[in-house]
Amino acid sequence: MLSLLEQIDQGALWPYSGGIHPLENKHLSNKSNIDRLPLAEEFVIPVPTVGQNCILKFAVGDRVLKGESLTEGNGHLPAHAPTSGTIKAIEPRASNHPSAFSVLSVVLSADGKDEWLESINAPSEELSNEQMLTRIRESGIAGMGGAAFPSHIKLNPISDIELVIINGIECEPYITSDDRLMREHAEDILKGMTYIDALLDPLRFIIAIEDNKPEAAKAMNIALAKFGTLASKARARVTVVPTKYPSGGEKQLIQILTGKEVPSGGIPAQLGIVVHNVGTAMAIGEAIDQRKPLIERVVTITGENVTKPGNYWVPIGTPIEHLLNSAGVRDKSNVKLIVGGPMMGHMQIDLSAPILKGSNCIIAPSISEFTTESNERACIRCGECAVACPAGLLPQQLFWHSKAEEYDKAASYNLKDCIECGCCNYVCPSDIPLVEYYRVAKSAIRKEEQEKIAAEQAKKRFDARLERLEKEKREREEKAKKAAERRKSNMSSGDKGAVAAALARVKAKKSSEGKSPEATSDKQSQVAAAIARAKAKKQAQQPEDTQSEPIETPANDKKAQIAAAVARAKAKKLAKQQTESDESIEPASDSTASQQPVLDKKAKIAAAIAKAKAKKVAQEQESQGSDDSQISEAFSPEEQKKARIAAAVAKAKAKKAQKETNLTDESESNSSQQASEENIAEQASPEELKKAKIAAAVAKAKAKKAQNDNKETVVEESVFIEKKPEIELSAEEQKKARIAAAVAKAKAKKLAREEQ
Repeated sequence: MLSLLEQIDQGALWPYSGGIHPLENKHLSNKSNIDRLPLAEEFVIPVPTVGQNCILKFAVGDRVLKGESLTEGNGHLPAHAPTSGTIKAIEPRASNHPSAFSVLSVVLSADGKDEWLESINAPSEELSNEQMLTRIRESGIAGMGGAAFPSHIKLNPISDIELVIINGIECEPYITSDDRLMREHAEDILKGMTYIDALLDPLRFIIAIEDNKPEAAKAMNIALAKFGTLASKARARVTVVPTKYPSGGEKQLIQILTGKEVPSGGIPAQLGIVVHNVGTAMAIGEAIDQRKPLIERVVTITGENVTKPGNYWVPIGTPIEHLLNSAGVRDKSNVKLIVGGPMMGHMQIDLSAPILKGSNCIIAPSISEFTTESNERACIRCGECAVACPAGLLPQQLFWHSKAEEYDKAASYNLKDCIECGCCNYVCPSDIPLVEYYRVAKSAIRKEEQEKIAAEQAKKRFDARLERLEKEKREREEKAKKAAERRKSNMSSGDKGAVAAALARVKAKKSSEGKSPEATSDKQSQVAAAIARAKAKKQAQQPEDTQSEPIETPANDKKAQIAAAVARAKAKKLAKQQTESDESIEPASDSTASQQPVLDKKAKIAAAIAKAKAKKVAQEQESQGSDDSQISEAFSPEEQKKARIAAAVAKAKAKKAQKETNLTDESESNSSQQASEENIAEQASPEELKKAKIAAAVAKAKAKKAQNDNKETVVEESVFIEKKPEIELSAEEQKKARIAAAVAKAKAKKLAREEQ
């Protein structure tokens, strides 16, 4: 069994699926030699990469020479001046693209001298591979078959190359530029192949030509015979393949010549194969031999509406309108221009757009030359598109998903492998512009991928920022820690104690701030209880003449003050009412006399209860053993001040009550000790009655409060006053209150005498 290289040497071919045989119409332009047209007055050179990876070397008003680079920067494909002249403007101009979007361009006004840069056409010298690649890049050499891919990248692959294919197929209808180039410049093409051989060192060279170009195949064989070194070293050969569209496609041509298929998403270099167009090979030779940049190319100007169809050397940047005017157009009122071939080309609306490095043809058809446009109709699912697809795809599925904007599903059907050859459009009976749908879907997918890449880069920058901030934070903390350790090592023992005390205070403050309201209320109650115990103990330590004063046991100073104020207000009101109704009180009625024993009994009970509670509170306070100094340490200065004021008031009241009691005893020593409560009430002055009522009210309030503090349940009966000062007392109630006050006063005197 023969090896692959042996089969290639014998001219073996492999078929590929799909493809069509459209009308060629190459006879319109391939009968005459390549010619030149007059120079245009203005040239438009697109520089879309300026600002991204290169900068402009000139400004408006500067003069440039033919072949001079307009941009500079590493890693980019430079643009060159196609002729000498002055830079007229640097502005957006219409692009040679289906979208017709404007791109940044250098507008060059030609001076007609066509003066070359001095370094061009200089004698060639022997160059290293690296120097040759640099010169190819600086000359702006790109693929001239239509894709315009940078050639210096193809000539510097990562893997070893075994086979180099020089593509002279030119399968698209109407285009004959490569055909005429091979006929007239075969030796120049082979000269470029020698430099490709030096750079890649392949095992084989194949010059592929369709069988509809016999003159081109003959010319290449004759030239190849002259380059004995190339023929003997790399065993270069011319291989003629059957005419079929799109045999000139890179992947299809590889499959025809080798039987291998480029993997989906892969490149030919992965198979050890590189493909170059014949025009690109010639441009490589001129760049290395003559330092000539890629500033012109052969363009086919054809169509039944052109008066002088043919192939012409056209400077890059020449406006399309100038070419049509120079070649002649029969009907200018109905010019429908196609840039490229009828299968893969595009309609160009703006004729001011320039010729680019990949522009190999301009077609100006007549009205009858191309079929009239028809409306798109519904797909009938005939499957002809799938049969014609040379890439082995499913155009029908791609169309449905692309039309529905389901781009992810379209991508799953290998949309990227579509070469946009137009075979599906050609065979579609419903006149569906399938390739247009695919182009839109590809653009959307590219946009999504770019956005995804941008989002990933933004995420990386964000993560890097967070990492940097975290690192700076750790460095600051480490720096602060080291500084604290240095200060601590330099600190004396006294300073360390002060720092520890300060930290303890801060911790205590934080813990107190974090306590709940219930804990705060509990603390206040404890404080109030301590104050009450201190006051009771202080009163117990006073002389015996003050023991008759009721003992104050407030649980809270503020509450005690409010209770005292309420009692004073009630007593004042009762005294006023008593003064106004003295006359009605003196003649006691029979009903009052009948009620006197009951009231007397109640007063005795109330006084006994008050006295017992006061003694019990005093005993409990003495057993607790709380002194004033301890209380003063536990409370704030304001609370201590309030406690001292309350104690002083209580002491003064006790002394005053004792003094009044002694005076009353001296004035009534001759009276009977067992006088009735009615006589005592009649002999008491209004002022004494008022004081007695106040004392009784205070005693009752304090006794009740002490009872609540000690959690004892003692049923008390009201003596003469309600707790709500707003309630008005009736005349009968006022009378009862005065009687109760008189009884209480008499009982107090009796108790004082017994204690003496």
